[in-house]
Amino acid sequence: MLKSKMFEEQYPNIHRFVEEIGWIEIGQNDVISSFVRAYDQGGTVYEGKSSYQGLEQALEDLDTRIKAYLDDLGI
Repeated sequence: MLKSKMFEEQYPNIHRFVEEIGWIEIGQNDVISSFVRAYDQGGTVYEGKSSYQGLEQALEDLDTRIKAYLDDLGI
């Protein structure tokens, strides 16, 4: 059986983002249809799809999109 990786190892871009830049939200609400979202002081960084096959897929999508955001900023 494989050992679970620590969150910061499995999702390094999310970890860095929330430690240094902004925050994320996970889950449904009545106002926003995306399941995962990332924000910084300037506003919305990313809004994901309305649903995913599972939480792992949602977090992988979010981690990938946050990496692209950080790359665009040259961070």
